[in-house]
Amino acid sequence: MTPASAEASTAVETHALQVPLEKIATETYVPLAKPSLIGLSRAQIAEKLGSIGVKPAQQKMRSQQIWHWLYYRGVQSFAEMSSISKDMRVELEQHFTVDRPEVAVEQISNDGTRKWLLKLPSGTHGERAHEVECVYIPETDRGTLCVSSQVGCTLNCSFCHTGTQRLVRNLTPGEIVGQIMVARDRLNDWADRDTPNANRRITNIVMMGMGEPLYNFDAVRDALLIVSDNEGIGISRRRITLSTSGVVPNIKRTGEEIGVMLAISLHAVRDELRNELVPLNKKYPLKELLQACRDYPGASNARRITFEYVMLKGINDSLEDAKLLVKMLKGIHAKINLIPFNPWPGTRYECSDWAQIEAFSEYVFNAGYSSPVRTPRGRDILAACGQLKSETEKLSARERQALRAMAMTD
Repeated sequence: MTPASAEASTAVETHALQVPLEKIATETYVPLAKPSLIGLSRAQIAEKLGSIGVKPAQQKMRSQQIWHWLYYRGVQSFAEMSSISKDMRVELEQHFTVDRPEVAVEQISNDGTRKWLLKLPSGTHGERAHEVECVYIPETDRGTLCVSSQVGCTLNCSFCHTGTQRLVRNLTPGEIVGQIMVARDRLNDWADRDTPNANRRITNIVMMGMGEPLYNFDAVRDALLIVSDNEGIGISRRRITLSTSGVVPNIKRTGEEIGVMLAISLHAVRDELRNELVPLNKKYPLKELLQACRDYPGASNARRITFEYVMLKGINDSLEDAKLLVKMLKGIHAKINLIPFNPWPGTRYECSDWAQIEAFSEYVFNAGYSSPVRTPRGRDILAACGQLKSETEKLSARERQALRAMAMTD
């Protein structure tokens, strides 16, 4: 080990001793006096209709109509729901909204990546609205939307920018679904719904934004069931990927209750190193995590589990690490996604040299695993993997200078 890598390793070990495994939320969601119907299932919409006096015999039909307008057509007001009587629309307007999160800031990267800072309405008078980030990544054959599940994050992964902020609270199903609806609004992606994917800009969803999805399981499940409903937003479960740092008890539930593709934020092949990079590993070590992957419902060669592995110079990028990775994943339907580390202000890590990343990838590929190297996207707007950070967090003067310098770098 070189002096530089030894110093980096010591810094990582020191960090691991200082941070807790999980953060405690500082706030809970306060319902709005006039709630939005976004994020509700058909049954929940019917229940809301009953609460304002709609007769039981009409609830099913009305809830189906509202569902169609919300999730299939993407309307932004009750007035647009032309198949519903005018009197009913007035009644709905008095009690509910169809509000999504509000776009506070939109940034567009040189590579076409878009990042939205979304403001969530507060249920407490005088309280500052919470903010989360959502990122759209266009490619030639797909358009991927990266969605957040928490304001902040439960975890303290040492290499992740989002992990440096506090956990404020979990998002509701409506706030999760709302991110996708806002993105469709901004991209004009509701049109031509009857031509499958012909003009679709958002084709894939990844739960890889701010937060640990499996520490907000119920809300994430309810939101993704709406997103994948063929009569609603209609994104196939095979095009939805949920990424977890390894909340083992909820991995099986993800397969059984949601049925989406699974990604594991791995990043190390030895418990002692993963304890430092992903402190949650102390609670759910590699042996337990890998067994949960082997038992994941629906996993097959056609539905492989993705193992994300961020490449950190002198930390986890040796050929010995590559050999252990291949050995560790034996018997799992897997692909390995190598991620060049994206630097952020204040980090002590460096990205592995490109020659080392290629050597690592070649070894894994020759062992029979798909091992694509993820192309960094949106670095100039801090939108790349591990760089999502709410602008509600105050930056130091040094961080602000670093951000400006990064924004001016090609």
